[in-house]
Amino acid sequence: MNDLPAIRFLDRTTPPHIFTLILITGMSALNMSIFLPSLAGMTSYFNTEYAIMQIALSGYLAATAVLQIFIGPISDRYGRRILVLSALAVFVAATLGTLIATNVETFLFFRIMQAAVATSMALSRAIVRDIVPQEEAASRIGYVTMGMALVPMVGPMIGGALDQMFGWHATFVFLAIAGAGTFALCYFDLGETVAEGGLSFREQAKGYPELFRSPRFWGYVACAAFSSGAFFALLGGASFVGDTLFGLSPMWNGVALGAPAIGYALGNYLSGRFSVRLGINAMALIGTGVTILGLGTSALLTISGLDHPLNFFGFCTMLGLGNGMTLPNVMAGSISVRPHLAGTASGLGGAIMIAGGAALSQFAGGMLTQETGTLPLQLLMLGVSVLAMLSVIFVIWREKRLA
Repeated sequence: MNDLPAIRFLDRTTPPHIFTLILITGMSALNMSIFLPSLAGMTSYFNTEYAIMQIALSGYLAATAVLQIFIGPISDRYGRRILVLSALAVFVAATLGTLIATNVETFLFFRIMQAAVATSMALSRAIVRDIVPQEEAASRIGYVTMGMALVPMVGPMIGGALDQMFGWHATFVFLAIAGAGTFALCYFDLGETVAEGGLSFREQAKGYPELFRSPRFWGYVACAAFSSGAFFALLGGASFVGDTLFGLSPMWNGVALGAPAIGYALGNYLSGRFSVRLGINAMALIGTGVTILGLGTSALLTISGLDHPLNFFGFCTMLGLGNGMTLPNVMAGSISVRPHLAGTASGLGGAIMIAGGAALSQFAGGMLTQETGTLPLQLLMLGVSVLAMLSVIFVIWREKRLA
C-alpha cells in the first residue's frame, strides 16, 4: 500500500500517525510493568503468597507468547484494524474486572485477559510494513520501538507513585483510562492497512520444520530467550527485593525498576550505530559480555557483604545495556537464517522468547525469601546470561563450519 495518501491525524482514510503506533505499542509494555511496584502490597491485600501473585506477570507473559504465534495470520485474514480495536476493548473490560476482583483467582483471570493488548504490539510492526516501502519500514519501526523503550522506564515510576498516593487500585484505574483513550484514538486514526493475500496459519506452519532443522536459528532464539530471560527474572523478583528486602517505598521501587530501561535505550542506540560495521554476531557477543560483567560484579559485591539497593539495581543498568546490544541483533539473525520464512521465524522466535521469560519470572518470584536475600536472583540472572553468550558462540562456530 505504498501509494496511500499523505498522513492526516485523526483521519482513518489515511495511514495512521506515528504517535498512534507508538501508543498502541507502548500500552502492552506499560501493562506489563506499571503494576510491579505494587506486587508485594497486592500479595498482602489478597492474603496470598508472593509466588501465586507472581502469576500476574508470568501468566500475562505466557498468554502473550501464545498470541505472538496466532495474531499475525489472523490479522492477515481479518485485518489489522478490527483486531487492534477488539484487543483494546477486551483489555479495558479485563482491567475493570481486576478492579472489582475480591479474590486472587478472579484477579489473575482478568489479569491474564489483559494480555489481549499485546496484539497491538505485534500488529504495529505489521501496520508499518503495510503502509511504507520496505526500505523505509526499518526506520519507522525503529521510531515505534524507541518510543516503546521509554515506557518500561516511566511505567513503574507512575505505578509506584499512584500506589503510594492512592493504593494499588489506582494503577489499574489509570490503565483503564489509558486503554479507553487509546481505543478512541485508534477508532478515529487507524484505518485498515492490510493488503489481501497474506499467508494463512497453515501456510506459515509449513515452514516450521525447515526452521526446526536450522541450528543457527535455534542458537539465535536461545540467545534471545536467555538474554530477555534475565530481564524477566528481574521483573519477577524485583518487587520482593525492593519492598521486602530493602524496604523501598512503592515510588522508589518503581524508580529502581526503571534502571534497566536506561541501559536498554543506550544499547539500542549503540546497536544502530555499530551493528553494520561490526556485524550482528560480534555485537551480540559484546552485549552478552557487558551483561555478564555487570551482573557478575554485582553478585561478587553481594557475596563480599555489600547488600545494598544501589548494588543490586544499579548494576541492572548494565543488564539493560547488554540486552539493548544483544536482542536487536539476534532477532535480526533469527529472521535472516531463512529469509523466505522471516514472518514465521519472527512469530515463532518471539513466542519462544516470551514463553521462556514467563517461566523464569515465575521461578524467580518463587525462589526468594528474606533468608536467601538477593543472591539467588543475581546468580539466576548471571547464569542465564552466560547461557546467552554460549548460544552466540555456538552460532559463530556454526557459521565458520558452513563457510
